[in-house]
Amino acid sequence: MKWPLPGLRRDWRSEAMTLPNLMVAVPALTLGAYWLFGEAGLYLAAAGVPLATALLALLRSQRSTVSGPWKTPFDIERTRLEDTAEKILRESAESGRTTACILVSIDDFSLMRDRLGMRATDEILAQVAQRLQGGMRKTDTVGSLGDGVFGIVLTPSARADLESLLQICARLQRTASEPVLLEGSRVHVSVSAGFSQPDRVPDVTGHSLVETAEAALREAHSRGPGSVRAYSVELHRRRMSQSKLIEEVREALEQGQIRPWFQPQISTDTGRVTGFEALARWSHPDRGMVSPADFLPAIEAAGLLERLGEVILYNSLSALKAWDRAQVDVPTIGVNFSLDELRNPTLVDRIAWELDRFSLAPDRLTVEVLENVISDSADDSVSRNVTGLSRLGCRIDLDDFGTGHSSITNIRRFTVSRLKIDRSFVMRVDEDREQQRMVAAILTMAERLELDTLAEGVETVGEHTMLSQLGCGHVQGYGIGRPMPFEDTIGWLADHNAKLVAPPEIGRKTG
Repeated sequence: MKWPLPGLRRDWRSEAMTLPNLMVAVPALTLGAYWLFGEAGLYLAAAGVPLATALLALLRSQRSTVSGPWKTPFDIERTRLEDTAEKILRESAESGRTTACILVSIDDFSLMRDRLGMRATDEILAQVAQRLQGGMRKTDTVGSLGDGVFGIVLTPSARADLESLLQICARLQRTASEPVLLEGSRVHVSVSAGFSQPDRVPDVTGHSLVETAEAALREAHSRGPGSVRAYSVELHRRRMSQSKLIEEVREALEQGQIRPWFQPQISTDTGRVTGFEALARWSHPDRGMVSPADFLPAIEAAGLLERLGEVILYNSLSALKAWDRAQVDVPTIGVNFSLDELRNPTLVDRIAWELDRFSLAPDRLTVEVLENVISDSADDSVSRNVTGLSRLGCRIDLDDFGTGHSSITNIRRFTVSRLKIDRSFVMRVDEDREQQRMVAAILTMAERLELDTLAEGVETVGEHTMLSQLGCGHVQGYGIGRPMPFEDTIGWLADHNAKLVAPPEIGRKTG
């Protein structure tokens, strides 16, 4: 019988060779040595047996760090699964039998680990692993791939069709969903699954079989907890499209195709521009403008969010200097910072260096942080960075306010200076009394906390007027000005300022 999850099986010999059991045997061993060899044997046994026992325990502990159930390197487990699949696939031409790869993942594993801690999580992993092993045949290969993911390669089978694999996944889900006993309490877990079959993968290799099962598992995750997905031609097409897009965005960032466009923000009291927000836009040489909804997920998948932040920041600070040279008044520029950037321990020093490089005062830069980053973050590095940027002199905007669940304590802890009211509260605020009450409540809270406010997504004159009457400090949206490339901003500013100096005359009736 194979036992692919090392350390889950224990027999009487491993239990007997524990330190407490060996220490209990010391008196008997000592007496036996005295009976056989006299006083010399007595002294030797009394000193040597405990020493030998301690050395044995040390060796066992060192060995357990290598072969314990959750200490096995995950890359080794993955390689073993791929090698097993590769061997079966090579032999399938002669035997006519085939295989499949199933990946099973504990849903919300990272949240469970944060909530329960590593020790409890390891116990849950061990119990789930035993259940998955028990739900498969003895000859199937099972391994842990880390982060609550288990891989299964089926032993050569004459039938591994879609229906049978769905039945196997359903059985594994039922088995894993039974309550896990944890120090007298019950913990409920659910699992998602993704699987791949050799006749559906583009490259019939062990590596490809495991890799495509991962793609199917990611698709299952996107459908919600407890989902099952098979790798398909359509999934392959989307995967290839995303892979191509990832390569394209990588190249686009380095070639300057992805740059910030700037959307104006104005004061509801004076009508003057109080700043611009920098928004990433991709001008593709062949396809034209590519929607951020299409390319931002690809940038995240490629691990390029920090690089994107560097590009946007550099071009934004360059724009500030260019506006200064053109003698147009743009007090501040708002730049969005991703969670990856906010976790970077060098962020504050990097921002300080960039501001000094452009000879700009820190208050010219507004750091925009999403509300869910503040409300969900238990990461002290995020708090330290946001606080450090505030102490540096940068303004802190809490973006999409109202869509998360940030507390007043968090707003104070992160030294927020302005709330950006989400578009969902702004829409039809001039017509909907409930919307007016919600916005009024937010504005009252902000006033008591001495925070500035800005409403996002303002699209009509009516919304603009009502927000001004309710006391919102600033507005931004298509009704004010659409995002525009830097080259268009100076002309837009000139037109806007001209309207403030010479407002249009109201026509009179002629009788």
